[in-house]
Amino acid sequence: MSVRLWPVCVLLLCLQAACERVPSVSFEGADGVKATFSVEVADTPEKRRWGLMYRQELGDDEGMLFVFPEERDHSFWMKNTPLSLDMIFMDGRRRVVGIIHDTVPFSTRSVSVGVASRYVLEVRAGVARRSQIAVGDVGRFERLP
Repeated sequence: MSVRLWPVCVLLLCLQAACERVPSVSFEGADGVKATFSVEVADTPEKRRWGLMYRQELGDDEGMLFVFPEERDHSFWMKNTPLSLDMIFMDGRRRVVGIIHDTVPFSTRSVSVGVASRYVLEVRAGVARRSQIAVGDVGRFERLP
């Protein structure tokens, strides 16, 4: 690679990383926006491994968005996680492909939806049902000012 192309490659990598860093996720159904969440983004192996472990609080409009480099059947456990959560799995087009409701705190049992996903949003237990988020809804990722 020539020396002149190096800055362009660095810029492209930074832009790609910036596109994955989103502070909010909204879900849309046929009737419009159902819910919007302010999110922390877990987009590295270390952040995904840590997740929401040890968190004591999570607001009804907050969550953590797990961003994976590939679309596959991802599984989770609740080890060291005192909160019960809903997990909303989305494919590469950000369409909801499965939801796990009301996870068991501190459980070491692995859970998945059995369908390929690229994104998983963890929110407080019960929020997905109250917001009527369902398989087929579309997640919209936005950066707020």
